[in-house]
Amino acid sequence: MVAIIDYDAGNIKSVEKAIQFLGEEAIITRNAEEILSASSVILPGVGAFGDAMEKLHKYNLIPVIQEVVEKQIPFLGICLGLQLLFEKSDESPGVDGLGILQGKIKRIPDKEELKIPHIGWNSLKFPNEGRLYQGIAEDSYVYFVHSYYLEAKEDEIVVATTEYGTKIHASVEKGNVFACQFHPEKSSSVGLKILENFLSISKEDK
Repeated sequence: MVAIIDYDAGNIKSVEKAIQFLGEEAIITRNAEEILSASSVILPGVGAFGDAMEKLHKYNLIPVIQEVVEKQIPFLGICLGLQLLFEKSDESPGVDGLGILQGKIKRIPDKEELKIPHIGWNSLKFPNEGRLYQGIAEDSYVYFVHSYYLEAKEDEIVVATTEYGTKIHASVEKGNVFACQFHPEKSSSVGLKILENFLSISKEDK
């Protein structure tokens, strides 16, 4: 069973549908026991960094997420879920993120020809080998919706990048922690393959 963490963030149902389409049971929950007993855990999200951290505190989900990571349960952050894994964001000064990974969340720089938020399809480069991207060709396109982007401190955890006014660290992997700035659940067959690869990790690691 896949636990999708419910903290009142948008875009949760589309993740649930994608997991079910791949033949896996999915549960949307904020119950600690359900999350910790899952074969894998997903933290989706669309919205503001500060508001999301406030909700994670409100529902006492931060220690649960930390325990998921400690127990080596495969964990996937999507979009805002990626950003929350890091220490801080320019979007919400003074608000601490989960601090599970090291890096900065920065605003996409203003450029005349670029619209912000970045909404649309961009291609991926693979600077390091990633378990999520097995069987996926470099330059495959995925779907983004964001105004802020990751600059990871550790280059070796960056498994996918894209360009939109600057180099964006589009996906990271470290141990059992995986994250995508883009939306695999909205990225057609490529996105489904990424989710399928994630789901297979919990089976491989048993």
